[in-house]
Amino acid sequence: MNAIAIALVLGLVAMGCQTPPPEPPPPPAEEEFQEEVVVVEIVEEVVPELRTIYFDFNKADIRSDARGVLKSNAEIIIANRQLGAIALQGNTDERGSDEYNLALGERRANSVKQYLVDLGVPTSRLRTVSFGESKPAVMGHTESAWRWNRRTDFATSR
Repeated sequence: MNAIAIALVLGLVAMGCQTPPPEPPPPPAEEEFQEEVVVVEIVEEVVPELRTIYFDFNKADIRSDARGVLKSNAEIIIANRQLGAIALQGNTDERGSDEYNLALGERRANSVKQYLVDLGVPTSRLRTVSFGESKPAVMGHTESAWRWNRRTDFATSR
């Protein structure tokens, strides 16, 4: 029994002599988790040489009065590679829901893109974006204002 008691005491002493596990480091201060947020805004300028085209209410079809404008715009885009990629910005008037207007603006921009591609503009030079009703050209709540907001603008990030 003495041997057991001695072994037990020696075991307890050995356990007491062990180094306790290190304490975990304190949690990092909150500011260490804050990442620097860099906002990059791509500024697109409307290209004055490229004329805006307009659409009928609730339509994305290219109107007959826009065909000559698009032909001229296509020639300018093809001849001026320094313009880079052209953003076709689809817009709508304020009527309709945000979701509907974003979809309609996209359809308008895509119609213009397809028309320009058919005229020989490389697809790689064109991209589409819809602003829906968020960027009106004319403020107002009448047809005389709305007709100027149903459009596709041509822009570049020069």
